[in-house]
Amino acid sequence: MTKKLLYIGNKLSKHGNNLTYIETLGALLEYEGYEVVYASEKNNQLFRMLDMVYVTTCNIRKVDTIIIDTYSTFSFYYTLIISSICRLFNKKYISILHGGNLPHRLKSSPILCNFIFNKAFKLVAPSNYLFKAFKDKYAKNLIFIPNTIESKKYTFNKREFNSPKLLWVRSFSKIYNPKMAIDVLFNLKKDFPNATLTMVGPDKENLIDGCKKHASELNLEVEFTGKLAKEEWVALSKDYNVFINTTHFDNTPISVIEAMALGLPIVSTNVGGIPFLLTDNENGLLVGDSDVDGMTNAILEIFNNEILREKITTNARNTVESFDWNVIKQKWFEILK
Repeated sequence: MTKKLLYIGNKLSKHGNNLTYIETLGALLEYEGYEVVYASEKNNQLFRMLDMVYVTTCNIRKVDTIIIDTYSTFSFYYTLIISSICRLFNKKYISILHGGNLPHRLKSSPILCNFIFNKAFKLVAPSNYLFKAFKDKYAKNLIFIPNTIESKKYTFNKREFNSPKLLWVRSFSKIYNPKMAIDVLFNLKKDFPNATLTMVGPDKENLIDGCKKHASELNLEVEFTGKLAKEEWVALSKDYNVFINTTHFDNTPISVIEAMALGLPIVSTNVGGIPFLLTDNENGLLVGDSDVDGMTNAILEIFNNEILREKITTNARNTVESFDWNVIKQKWFEILK
């Protein structure tokens, strides 16, 4: 008999946002034979919340399990409301933990967190960072299931390292610090006049115009592609030789995992869950938050040290092989049975 699931999360790619976990994990579960009902695709936050409540109440007696993507900001309240409905109907729910700032929510809203997390059938931590943050209070129902990719879809490419060709892939949000990437390019131009930067992602907080102005003031040409489908930016990545991640807060971003699979050397700020994914000088290079000079020097080290470059890219690919869906899906089957 086909298992029927209700998946609650921000399913917003059709509005110009990047794919979120509800769209990637949901599709993989459907491929494995699960029937999945989703909420919500509404762009407005209030309408999204109302739609989630409506879809949940309409389907709660028809589904076996409810999966809820749980974030630290306004979306936290989606989880609070939907989990309350689940408890009212005595329905099993699984909370998937997301967002580098979620541990702060444990401290700022302990009572609300207990309402959600104590009664969940399972709390799924997709990173060791969040697993560590939650294990002291919620060890009894906490499980580690990493973010997953289908590694066969990502070709490990050999690249030329004549001049830095930087690739940045995130949404344009303040927490991802996009202007830092432009400042890094400015620094690199002193040693590599032909260095380039391409920034891929939706303009989530209307920051692209400010980034363009910043680049113009520094007399830099930066390519802004806007949002690209995953297949598009993966194809684009063949023309680049360093992936930079400039974020202030993070968990285990899928874009970084995908870049690791593609053979791009990674240079990232050492924040949130990043050091649980990347080990400095092993499968990536880590620098301090907002450390432009540190990131510049790390990129220069990649170009000056072929042995290090080969080491971190090979180790990065080996790391993401353990995130492959064919490995991870057994853990999902176990908790959904």
